[in-house]
Amino acid sequence: MLYDAYEFQRSLLAGASTLANIGAGWMQNPANPFSYSAMGPIVSSALDVFAHAAAPRGKPEFGLDKTIVDGREVAVHEEIVLRKPFGQLKRFRREGIEGSPRLLIVAPMSGHYATLLRGTVERMLPGHDVYITDWRDAKLVPLDEGRFDLDDYIDYVIAFLEHIGPGAHMLAVCQPSVPCYAAVAVMNEDKHPARPRTLTMMGGPIDTRRAPTAVNLLATQRPHAWFEQNAIATVPYSYPGAGRKVYPGFLQLAGFMTMNLGNHLMSHWEMFKHLVEGDGESADATKAFYEEYRSVCDMTEEFYLQTVDAVFQRHLLPKGEMEHRGRRVKPEAITDTAILAIEGERDDISGIGQTKAALDIATRLPKAMKKYHMAKGVGHYGIFHGSKWRDKIAPVLEGWIAAHNG
Repeated sequence: MLYDAYEFQRSLLAGASTLANIGAGWMQNPANPFSYSAMGPIVSSALDVFAHAAAPRGKPEFGLDKTIVDGREVAVHEEIVLRKPFGQLKRFRREGIEGSPRLLIVAPMSGHYATLLRGTVERMLPGHDVYITDWRDAKLVPLDEGRFDLDDYIDYVIAFLEHIGPGAHMLAVCQPSVPCYAAVAVMNEDKHPARPRTLTMMGGPIDTRRAPTAVNLLATQRPHAWFEQNAIATVPYSYPGAGRKVYPGFLQLAGFMTMNLGNHLMSHWEMFKHLVEGDGESADATKAFYEEYRSVCDMTEEFYLQTVDAVFQRHLLPKGEMEHRGRRVKPEAITDTAILAIEGERDDISGIGQTKAALDIATRLPKAMKKYHMAKGVGHYGIFHGSKWRDKIAPVLEGWIAAHNG
């Protein structure tokens, strides 16, 4: 019923958004005398903001068709190099450029598409052969494709590394830090030839007992049964994944929007003022952010509930109790994959120390293969997006990869 109610509301808002968009255009039309009045720009701007906020959204495009390598423009081609039911491995091939360090960026499966990391990919493209995990929206995966849980996530990471080949580097942004760390531990224990040379984790919940945030407290203050009863819905019959149990992306988005409601309201107010004043460039920047931020997808029930239980409630990885396919994941088995932990000073999703814990539990990894970086004045999204990521954080990552590239 929850998903059906959301779909009904979404269809109503889609119609209202279209009408508001038409109204905004008419209020700006030179043929409309009212557009020259003092109220014209105000009404037009209000309709524009509403139309943007209410519009339905699908999966965005990366849109990265060129980059700059050694001072010259190089064409970039997106290629899907490995397809699996719940995700695919995408490569950004730079035309005529070979021999750069290969970097697998593992995008979060937390309600947003991999395109949330567009800025991350764009910044790393000039000096790296970049791959990314492009996770599928669970509501689009038919039931006969089976289940997808935390164990499957780890298997996918290993399979993607195997496809890329030995000597690659891996970057986990936020949520995938735990399964990526587990994959590295398993591969190190097995001396897997495709184990990555480096693992970088940014804002990851390795040990959420350290400096718990509002997100962490939500998971610990409610029993596991509460999440089963209140966070899970059934995909309606209008989608290929009809009948699948999922944690809907719209619930995840609502949670994040509510957590920082004041900031989001101010952002929309600023966008409204920019439109009234005729500053379309500033308004477009806000629109572009929310275009991506509001594009959400669903997670499978089993992956979501297992993550809540293992990562946020029982803290299995830092306690040395996490298992993969019935086998204990051993952080102490990591001996030759260099680890870089990056945290944001103002991160309100993964608190300070949660990612750094990855260095502490890798007890047999030499000190020279561990590094910690605190990004001053940076919040959660600023770790991987924006000017501070481009100018302050990315150079640290580039230096770490270069130092351990064989």
